[in-house]
Amino acid sequence: MAVMLPSWTFFTAVIVLAPQLCAGENSCSIMSTAGSVVELGSSFKVYCTFKCPCKCKRSMCSDHPPSLQGHEVFNSTTVYFNVANITMNKTYSCQCDCPQAPDSCGMDIFTGYAPALPSNISCVYEVQTNDSRTVLCTWDRGRDTFLTTNSSLWVRTPSGQHTPGPVMYAVSRNGADFLSASLAVSGSVQQVSVWVESKNSLGSAESVPINYTLSDIAMPSAPDLSPPTCSSQECLINVTQSVRVETLEIQYRSEADAWTSLPDSGGQATLSLARSISSLRPYRLYHFRARARFKTGVWSQWSADVSSWTKEEAPATEPDVWHVEADVKSLRVYWKEEDLSAARGKITQYTVSVHCPNSGLVFSATLGANAKNCTVPFGVGCGVKVRSCTSKGCSPPAEISPRHKKAKPLQIAHEITDQSSVAISWRKAETAERQAGFVVEWYPEGHKLEELQWIRLGLNDSRALLTGLDPFECYAGAVYAVYRDNAVSGTGFTGVATSQSVPAAVPLVLEKVEGSNVNVSWMQIPRGQRGGCITGYAIYLESSSGDRQVFSVAASEKTYGLVDLPPATYTLWMTASTSVGEGPIGPRSKVKFFIQQAPLVTLPLAAVLISMMVLLLMCLYQSAAVKQRVRTYLQSLLPGKVPDPANSKWAKECVLQTGKMKLQLQWSMSSVTAEDDPILVEVEELPQQSRHPEVPGASSQPPSPSRLSPVSKPTVLLYPLTTYIKSFSHDSSSSNQTSLETNATVDYISAHEPEPEDEEEEEEEEEEFPEMTGFFPSHNFFGDSLEFGGKLTLDAVKINCGEFFLNNF
Repeated sequence: MAVMLPSWTFFTAVIVLAPQLCAGENSCSIMSTAGSVVELGSSFKVYCTFKCPCKCKRSMCSDHPPSLQGHEVFNSTTVYFNVANITMNKTYSCQCDCPQAPDSCGMDIFTGYAPALPSNISCVYEVQTNDSRTVLCTWDRGRDTFLTTNSSLWVRTPSGQHTPGPVMYAVSRNGADFLSASLAVSGSVQQVSVWVESKNSLGSAESVPINYTLSDIAMPSAPDLSPPTCSSQECLINVTQSVRVETLEIQYRSEADAWTSLPDSGGQATLSLARSISSLRPYRLYHFRARARFKTGVWSQWSADVSSWTKEEAPATEPDVWHVEADVKSLRVYWKEEDLSAARGKITQYTVSVHCPNSGLVFSATLGANAKNCTVPFGVGCGVKVRSCTSKGCSPPAEISPRHKKAKPLQIAHEITDQSSVAISWRKAETAERQAGFVVEWYPEGHKLEELQWIRLGLNDSRALLTGLDPFECYAGAVYAVYRDNAVSGTGFTGVATSQSVPAAVPLVLEKVEGSNVNVSWMQIPRGQRGGCITGYAIYLESSSGDRQVFSVAASEKTYGLVDLPPATYTLWMTASTSVGEGPIGPRSKVKFFIQQAPLVTLPLAAVLISMMVLLLMCLYQSAAVKQRVRTYLQSLLPGKVPDPANSKWAKECVLQTGKMKLQLQWSMSSVTAEDDPILVEVEELPQQSRHPEVPGASSQPPSPSRLSPVSKPTVLLYPLTTYIKSFSHDSSSSNQTSLETNATVDYISAHEPEPEDEEEEEEEEEEFPEMTGFFPSHNFFGDSLEFGGKLTLDAVKINCGEFFLNNF
């Protein structure tokens, strides 16, 4: 504890020192009421006394650089400063602000604690040899005092009835928390009494004495182990001891295992002992250590570790393999790196072979120790075998005969456990008697062949923990039910991500313009910028007029077609979305393109095309075959056949006169009287020739009352044929009907329609004459005509010229 000086002592010192201060070189003197070493958290006063000639301003400061402190005046030469709850070491100074004042004065204040009572005192009696014996004591020094503290060990060794005084031993080892001291003792000493004392400027502390019997705290030195000699499953180790001990304990472990102790070896008759350690595993690095103990006392320190590898053996189990169909004719086989317990040695190579029922061995390969997969040809019924090999041999084969079996899909769910793990769980659709277990595979979307991972589970498992997943990465996979005959049935899952964010980039867009259609394709966003699982794309299309369209595209699509776009300049860009939201729009996704208007056929070009078509048709018409086909086609377009009146029954019964024929009309209800003279018309008769002389017969039909343009087929004229035409008179105003008798001779033919009862008779006449192909001859229409003379009494003569146009094509 800090010692506080009485006030009268301080006043006496000031009165005595004042004359000396006036004669000194310093301008002042400084002192503390608690001294220069104080306890942390204490309060005290610091006084400054200045020399007599100092008439200037006086001040008190603390720390470096000096910081002015508010002081109080004690008298004309002394000022003081109150220090409250000090928490660290401080420096205080006094100054006299005169132009030629002497040097200032100062004082350092140190803070800390008095030493704590030493605790946890422990002593051992170390027996290195029969002649070397030492007592080593350690203790806990307590809290830090922040001051210079001295500790010492006091030892009293009673011998018989004489008890010498205590002997102090200095600290030999000063640790962070514990202190220790050692002392040599002779073999005759049986007991010791020890205690610890600690001192510093603020006080001292002393522990209670502790009495020890040395046989109870005797400890041999640590054993010495030689390097072990090992086979594949056993190691031999030599242990050397400096003194004979009662008990020896040996422990061993592999790299990640806990220490395993051998059974107690009992007393050691000699200073050197060989021990065999069996039931070890092949190709493992084992560590060994040992310790010893007397019949009474404490265990020695552990010896230094010694290590050695056990020898290799051939792998005992087949490797863990899985497969993926690379294409329709090949299979990619994967295998995991085996741990030491399964490999039982250093893997030097892998062998892969494919056997088919009809072809035998179709593929064989030897791969290095770093290989993790192999692509093999594969067909229906074939099997794949994979072996791992060490320098001592190869493992049993892992066989693959993948066959897919139809089964009800599993109900799969996933749960995010942390930033790098996802739990996949499923519910069985049905109980399969021949099912052997499950396989869960997973991989980053789009990188199945490169980064496939899987885990095998038992038949009763329904949950798998996928670890080592990268945040903001989208994973897919499947859960497969594996059967004893190597058949599998799987149910896939997608869209698994431990963390998701908005995509940080945009797809790279490519466009191809084809007329008014645009084929849009794009490249995926880099994996590190997707922000998780892409749920869809949006295509924005904006025309030069400002019209904007948005097209939503599924995440699985890689192309999209825009059809029937009107002519304009377009700007196109894309964005990607996750479950968090839509990504940004960047210049990387914007493209511009132009849709041109389809060219129109101009009128001059149309005229040229029509002229060329007409010219082509005229050239084709010069061919006789083409001309005949056209003529046949045009004839089929003409109206129905019209009977020829010259071949009618009436015409045949008329009396023919040379060059003349006199027709007598029997009037019936006519407005024309019998006394009226008929009008005679000169008719020039022409012979009608057939266009086809080879046709022997000819036929004609009587004209219909309503049609005066008969169409007749050509016939062969055996004699000059005189043709007479019945017609309506243009001069007659009568509307009465007339009837024709076959035995009557009339002057002219009535221009009126026959009575209804005569229509049936005319139909019979039409059936008596075969059809004729034309009325006019096919030769030159304007040739020399044959004149027969004679006159025919008609109201008018009407001639249909359609045959002329037909025959002259």
